[in-house]
Amino acid sequence: MRVLILSCNTGEGHNSCAAALKEYFTDHGTHCDVADALSFLSGGLSQFISHWHTRIYRYLPFLFRGGYRFAEEHPAVFREQSKIYRLLTSGAGRLYQFLLDGGYDTVVCTHVFAAFVIEVLLKEHPGAWRTSFVATDYTCSPHGSGHALDWYFIPDKALAGEFTQSGIPAEKLVGTGIPVRMGFQGPGDREKAKADLGIPADYRHLLVMCGSMGCGPIRKVVERLSAALPAESAVTVICGTNNRLRQKLEGQFAGDPRIKIWGYVNQMPLMMDSADLYLTKPGGISVTEAAAKCLPMAFVDAVAGCEAYNMRYFIERGGAVTADTPEDLADACVRLLSDRQQLESMSDSLRALHMGQASGKIYQILTEETVCGLM
Repeated sequence: MRVLILSCNTGEGHNSCAAALKEYFTDHGTHCDVADALSFLSGGLSQFISHWHTRIYRYLPFLFRGGYRFAEEHPAVFREQSKIYRLLTSGAGRLYQFLLDGGYDTVVCTHVFAAFVIEVLLKEHPGAWRTSFVATDYTCSPHGSGHALDWYFIPDKALAGEFTQSGIPAEKLVGTGIPVRMGFQGPGDREKAKADLGIPADYRHLLVMCGSMGCGPIRKVVERLSAALPAESAVTVICGTNNRLRQKLEGQFAGDPRIKIWGYVNQMPLMMDSADLYLTKPGGISVTEAAAKCLPMAFVDAVAGCEAYNMRYFIERGGAVTADTPEDLADACVRLLSDRQQLESMSDSLRALHMGQASGKIYQILTEETVCGLM
């Protein structure tokens, strides 16, 4: 089996999902590559879409929120006849040649835009590849992803109704969960992780991160935390690629030894292992990583859209909380850090969800198809 995973450079979540799948597939002896689906349009267009997605997400979240709502209310905007659909699938010919040159027999899509392109290819070349789509949020995207692919791997079978309502046959849905990298599969040693980061073992540690782009009202939250946090507490703020935010926070809180400011980090499993509570925006991948770590969460509603559904999913299952304002959210975090029993209850709720097994389930299904010839 030779696998191509098609991701999309609109945020790191889809790429993280692709990386998790590649890590598992490669570890099990399967040739696997990852490509940006938008790059088959043109490198320049891919960079343009990625750049403006980041800027809107970080600085103009109301546009993202409004765009998502518009797509929910007007699903035809991403249907075959639309100009957007034709633009997003205009690289189908180049992708087809890439698949032939690489000798791929299996394609896994971690973004709906990638699924659009594969649907176009399957119309001219039905059955040429085993194909699947991996949903990376706890809802069915209003963009839809058609129904032509062989498998649709979704976060939870309890959400199947949303996907069947969009037109995907129930027999193509599999509740696998969302893939996360091996480093996130299960909680680590918290005391050791704290020691590695220079945090005293008896300190309560709050980890703050709003996506790789560093969006949302992080500054307001940290200002409130600085005023309300007990002395024997530590806050780690990860600003991701938002260098402007990092520089502002470093200057503002340089005199507060309880608050440490980081830029982009590549050791998130260690960060999560060290934390007692995780304040974050509810991106599909980041919340799944935390849930697999059994790490209680507090959610900031930074951009809404699909993340509102992610938020609801984990709050309803007892693994997370939220509040209406940045100040109220900071206060809620301070209260939780002092309530060990509540934190343990939230961890138990997340443990019951059995997160972190999705890559293995997806791999098993795809390899069984190869062996048994089910497709």
